[in-house]
Amino acid sequence: MHSVYEKDLDLNLLRVFVVVAEAGSVTEAANRLYLTQPAVSAALRRLTSTVGAPLFVRAGRGLALTTRGRRLFASARTHLQALVEAAISPATFDAKTSERTIRIGLSDVNETWLLPSFLRLLAVEAPRMRIVSIPVQFRTIAEALSSSAVDLAVTVADELPADVRRLTLFSGGFVCLFDPRHARVGKRLTLERYLEHDHVIVSYNGDLRGVVEDILGIQRSVRVSVPTFHSVGAIVEGSALLATVPLVVARELMAQRPHLQTTVLPFAPSTAPMELLWRSTVEDDEAIRFMRDLVLRTVKTVRSPNT
Repeated sequence: MHSVYEKDLDLNLLRVFVVVAEAGSVTEAANRLYLTQPAVSAALRRLTSTVGAPLFVRAGRGLALTTRGRRLFASARTHLQALVEAAISPATFDAKTSERTIRIGLSDVNETWLLPSFLRLLAVEAPRMRIVSIPVQFRTIAEALSSSAVDLAVTVADELPADVRRLTLFSGGFVCLFDPRHARVGKRLTLERYLEHDHVIVSYNGDLRGVVEDILGIQRSVRVSVPTFHSVGAIVEGSALLATVPLVVARELMAQRPHLQTTVLPFAPSTAPMELLWRSTVEDDEAIRFMRDLVLRTVKTVRSPNT
């Protein structure tokens, strides 16, 4: 079967045909379409040639549909009306009734502190919408957005394609997380004491290099490297290991494990801002726009990531 596109049918001919059928005359149809009578007649001839059968017959001073014409009119009018409505009707989105599933890319840093509060807000405002959380990080987020694997994301990002929109949520620093019952850091952590301890690091590369090694060139004594921040609190608790983590992560870990504490690092690592990211092609998607707004409001309602 040939594709509809291979038929080379000018859909404007169908529009002219439907108006002529409704008006019952070429003259009236020309007035409604703001065309000349010869233009309308020429369009009908072209459509008749394409169809391969007469569509109208003379009936007094007007035109009447043939059997083939009536079949075409019944189908064409319905579809043309639907096309017009789809083109000019405003998008409708009701958060209360929508059942859309939105795929949100979240770095492991954000899943713990952002997602619970976000879902509580979602349950109130959009109880039928669903979320699929996709793990992303700065090395994978560009591909995840470009391939539409995620609809929006909250993570740290480097350079991104030009069609990606980005909005800074906050800029948070790093702290040293430790268990004071086992790790002796003193009142003020010096670089010498920092390097005397063994460390647990998070490495997305699966090696023994973390943000301190990569950005500052400081080599620590790494005892264990893990792929996410989820297990860092459990590892540090009950040990003399130190962990250099984002402040927002430390805050959540200490809430779960009250024995843990933080102290200021003996250096100031540069940090990239946490951003909300989405593609320009979904800028006008009302459901995704609603989700972006919900993320922004969640960030504001959760206590400040910098304190």
